[in-house]
Formats: sequence, structure tokens, C-alpha cells
Amino acid sequence: MSVIIGAVRDFLLRKEYYSSTKLCGKTVIITGGNAGIGKETTLDLAARGAKIIMACRDVEKGKIAAVDIQKQVQNANIIVRHLDLASFTSIRRFAEGILMTEPYIHILINNAGVMACPRLKTTEGFEMQFGVNYLGHFFLTNLLLDRMKESAPARIINIGSIAHILGKIHFSDIHLERGYNSVLAYCHSKLAIVLFTRELAKNLKGTGVTTYCVDPGPTSTDLFQNVSSKVSCIAYPFSICRGVTYKSPKKGAQTIIYCAVEASLAEESGLYYCGCRKVRPSSRARDDVLAKRLWDFSENLIATVG
Repeated sequence: MSVIIGAVRDFLLRKEYYSSTKLCGKTVIITGGNAGIGKETTLDLAARGAKIIMACRDVEKGKIAAVDIQKQVQNANIIVRHLDLASFTSIRRFAEGILMTEPYIHILINNAGVMACPRLKTTEGFEMQFGVNYLGHFFLTNLLLDRMKESAPARIINIGSIAHILGKIHFSDIHLERGYNSVLAYCHSKLAIVLFTRELAKNLKGTGVTTYCVDPGPTSTDLFQNVSSKVSCIAYPFSICRGVTYKSPKKGAQTIIYCAVEASLAEESGLYYCGCRKVRPSSRARDDVLAKRLWDFSENLIATVG
């Protein structure tokens, strides 16, 4: 149902972003920038003159993507670094390397993710989708926050989804041990991302760092491989739905690019965007008490295992 709602809403809000804004002298970090909407975002921001640090779990794939982008953008400045969001050790190592080599971080795009995967766990034992989509980005962002404050004005963009409307935060069963549904686990992780963006904006008030949650809308990428193959009887109609209603990765990247460069958003923070405009997330996603509880809970999780 959330896929259908997302497709209809995205059709109504469908918009491409046009801007001549340049990012010369700006440093951008993007997780998962080697494929799908991440690669298209990297391509666009590199063309604007930004220095791009592509944080990838598979460095070889990242290098291939970087070469492809450099063929399209003359003098594109792209650095590929290893980052596995399913490992706190990898996240910490990546952040330490960035802080040693990069005096500025102007834009952080938390894009990487997994969707509807089988029951898996991160290195620290967290349910994979919660651990990668949300908690890994929560940890990474907090490790880089001081440098971003020093670089202000700066922006943090988190990738959400219409799927958040079906999400819940299971504080008493964060690993979903009492019952695992791969699609709902994805929804839970995306609700966490929206709540994270909301609380982060409050914590960053007055620092010059702003944050945005982006719903790219239904986009045809490899992220859906687990969904389309999950049940053979729905695989075919699902593929037809993708072909008819889903956007290309280039179009799916438009709202991310919009939130990264649009000057009129400089005074906005903590809001939710789709189709290059503000939209209202679910009531649960607007719950400030829940957002604060999740933030504190996440800090405790990291402190316990990190």
C-alpha cells in the first residue's frame, strides 16, 4: 500500500530541479554514491565543482563509478573511501580518516541503505536494516558534526521514504527477535530516519548546520532486488509496476540535489521533502517526544557496544 501511495504522490509532485548553483570549494560526503540515485547525485554535484568523497562498502565498485563520472564531468574531483555502515569499527575508521584529511565538510548525504533483506545482523548484532539505514548513519553523522559546525553553513541530508508511515520504533525489541518481517523492518528504519532528522535539527539550532529528510519517491534501482524476488507470484506484477510508475535514478535524485544546493532552504531544517517541495510526514514521524526518546536510546546503544 505504501508503494501505491508513494507512486501516486510522486506523480502529483513530480518535478525536476534546475539550478546553476556552483559548489566550487565545497566538500561533499555521500554514502553509497556509486550506484542509483547516489551516483546521479554525485554526478550532479561534481558537475557543480564540489569535491566529492564517495563512501562505499565496495571500493572497487566505487572506483568504477568514479571513473564513469569523470568521463562525463571534466576535472571531476572524486575520492573513494571504504565505509561499511554495518560495522561501527569501519564507521569510526572512516570518520577518523576524514577528520585527519578534510578541514571542511559542507554537505553530508546519508544515502546508502538496504531494503527488505533477509534477517541479518550487523557486526554489533543489530537488525541489519535498522543498523545500516539508520543507526550507522546516526553514528557517522555525530562523529562528523563538530567538523560540519566549523564548516558552516553546512547541510545534512538523510534519505527517507513514504514507507515510514508503516514504521514503528520497537524499543523493547530493537532487533525484532519476536517476529521479523523484512518489509516492515525497512519501514521501521525509515521512520527512525525521519525522527532523527527532526531531533538533529533541534540539536543544531543556531550552529549554521541544517538538516533535511528526502523522500526520493518510487525509483527504479537495485535497492528493490529483495522485494521483487521475495515472492515469485508477485515478482512479475511488481516489475510491471516499476516499469510504469517508477522514475529513473536521475529523476529520483532531484530532491536530494534540491536540498543540497537550493539557497531558499538555508533557514529551513528538520523538515521532510518530496518532489522538490516540503510535504507532511506521518503523525508518528512528527512526534517530538518519540524523536527525543529515539535519540537518547540510540546514544545508549552506541555507548553500550561501541
